[in-house]
Amino acid sequence: MLKAIIRFSIRFRGVIIALAFLLFGYGLYTLSQVKLDAFPSFTPPLVTVATEAPGLSPEQVATLVTQPIENTLSGTLGLQSMRSRSIQGLSVITLTFHNGTNIYRDRQIVAERLNAVAGQLPLGVRAPFLTPLTSATGVVQVLGLTSDTRSLMTLRTLADWLLKPQLLSIPGVANVAIYGGQVRELQIQVEPGKLVRFGLSFQDIVRAAQRATGVRGAGFLEDTNQRIAIRTEGQSITAPQLANVVILRRQGADLRLGDVAHVVAAPAPAIGGATIGGKQGVILNVEEQYGANTLAVTRALKDRLQQLGPVLTAQGVSLHPDLFRQASYIETAIAHLRGALLLGAVLVIAVLFLFLFNVRTALISATAIPLSLLTAIIVLNALGASINTMTLGGLAIAIGEVADDAIIDVENIFRRLRENRIRPQPSSIAKVVFSSSWEVRGAVTYATFIVALVFLPVLSLSGVAGKLFAPLGEAYIAAVFASLGVALTVTPALAYLLLERTPSRSLEHAWIRKVKAAQARLLTTTEGHSRWLIVGITLLFLTAMAVLHSFGNNFLPEFRERHFIVHVSTEPGTSLAESLRLGRRISLALGRIPAVRSVAQRVGRAERTSTDTYGVNVSEFIVGLKPLSGDAQEQVLTRIRKALSEFPGVGFSVETPLSDRIEETISGYTAPVIVSVFGTNFNLLYEKAREIAVVLKQLPGAVDVQMHAPPTAPQLTIRLRQTALARWGFEPVDVL
Repeated sequence: MLKAIIRFSIRFRGVIIALAFLLFGYGLYTLSQVKLDAFPSFTPPLVTVATEAPGLSPEQVATLVTQPIENTLSGTLGLQSMRSRSIQGLSVITLTFHNGTNIYRDRQIVAERLNAVAGQLPLGVRAPFLTPLTSATGVVQVLGLTSDTRSLMTLRTLADWLLKPQLLSIPGVANVAIYGGQVRELQIQVEPGKLVRFGLSFQDIVRAAQRATGVRGAGFLEDTNQRIAIRTEGQSITAPQLANVVILRRQGADLRLGDVAHVVAAPAPAIGGATIGGKQGVILNVEEQYGANTLAVTRALKDRLQQLGPVLTAQGVSLHPDLFRQASYIETAIAHLRGALLLGAVLVIAVLFLFLFNVRTALISATAIPLSLLTAIIVLNALGASINTMTLGGLAIAIGEVADDAIIDVENIFRRLRENRIRPQPSSIAKVVFSSSWEVRGAVTYATFIVALVFLPVLSLSGVAGKLFAPLGEAYIAAVFASLGVALTVTPALAYLLLERTPSRSLEHAWIRKVKAAQARLLTTTEGHSRWLIVGITLLFLTAMAVLHSFGNNFLPEFRERHFIVHVSTEPGTSLAESLRLGRRISLALGRIPAVRSVAQRVGRAERTSTDTYGVNVSEFIVGLKPLSGDAQEQVLTRIRKALSEFPGVGFSVETPLSDRIEETISGYTAPVIVSVFGTNFNLLYEKAREIAVVLKQLPGAVDVQMHAPPTAPQLTIRLRQTALARWGFEPVDVL
């Protein structure tokens, strides 16, 4: 069959070359449209259920919220595992489904089951909801707002009502989580003494506020000719209006809310905060939709932010658009592949020209390399794969094989054509091109299949490892088989057209003959000492195996992303103000490192849309770096760890964003090694965790040992006396 393909390509060379041009053009088009991402989708099907439980302690959340939901969701079709975390005011349950299940179907099944749990939750707990379906790498960009003239409440209002709706309208954006600032709300700060004086209860105040701010549809009026919709206005929407609401009338006098309470527009109690360069502000995490094109989403974000920039500047607000930008890593990886391609093409051209001294042979090979890789990209795109770090790695590895295919065919055809020119009775050009191409093609074809078989174990990996590394093998196999196809078709056709008039001068240049003579002498010498050669190779192999065991073993390489994620934790019970104060000091310390470009801090969690189960004693710093080499980035990492170690009582860990996300997917925590301690006594667990952490810090190679123990923050426990409640006619909910 291979012979038939080569003959067809030579006979219909015009058709083959025309198809090659079309394939090249379509490959460039596909490259511009293909989905680009930092990593392949390495997560198994995950569904996250979050439930807001304002005011409940971690123990209450775990018992009254998390457990009923877990009981309802257990046994869900396709469920592999389920893990949960409960903190004050929030329950987060992560369900992992078996690979191969449809994520949209999984979400639908979970949503149906959640409908049955709403009636089992305590009063005041909001309905459980599914978090947005995001890509494996999650956050696509982080931006921030600061101002010297505007309040934190104004910054948060701009983020909530201007930036967030605009960003969510961009195709490919799944969610925008907002950290920091102050959420504006109308607060009724009741004076208990006045309630007693006027004989009112808290419920009276709540009912009055609800009546004043409620909205109810009034329907429409209709006569024989027309229907008129009725719109009601007059709800209390400002603090003065709400303060003027009448609670009751006594003896012709009105008692208003303002008489028994202070009604003000004030910030809501915060569950998180943010600083940028040590200055308080607002941070927005833009999360990417599942299956979206990272570069396309980033470009759309850039365009939208450029439109919003003048609006923010006019209000005295500074926009920090690139505290973190995932697309930068992708663009760097693509630039490196482009450089590898260019270098490979230059080396192929140089080798062919040095050995053959013919520009046309170099042109044929230079055409074959990009055509093979573009064909591989077309195949990967047709299979639904994205272009990411792993596929780029597979293509980069395949460049050597692709270049080898290009050189072998062209060199052999060129040499046989020169030999044919000096024969007394030369054969036809078509016959020489066919025979010389087939002469090497059989062996190269077998080699291609053997190399492809080597990658089959990579394709058979399961779990996160399989999802991560299978695209590398797929890209490599697609590239080498595309190269084989080009060598069977395009190379013979181009050789027939461009090498038809090969000069018949000396077959080899003088320096090549010298190289061959030296090689012959070396082969003769080794043949005479074959035993010593075998012994030497055996010793070299054994030495290599011994050295191999001295290398470190890591699941993932060290990524050079120009960003570090620094997790910092203090003692449970640390206040938000103290975490922000400490964060400012850490930001200034990290900012003094010359290679650091920016430092942004997120404290606690975001309201409403975030599934972070962090208290206000936990901070996450995004450290942006200037363009650096690998060694320089390693030195910066050392300096960051040294700077953080100068803060006593602070636990910390430093990761790159991708490593952070992958490790969190594997174990639920942002660390490669997790030690779990189980029990029912939270205080005892906390003490044992501290002891284990001390031991782990002494292990060689252990860095960034951080403790995530059950919450032991100071608590004020209020125990109601049922007899006293009954004596005064109160229900527990009236007191609480």
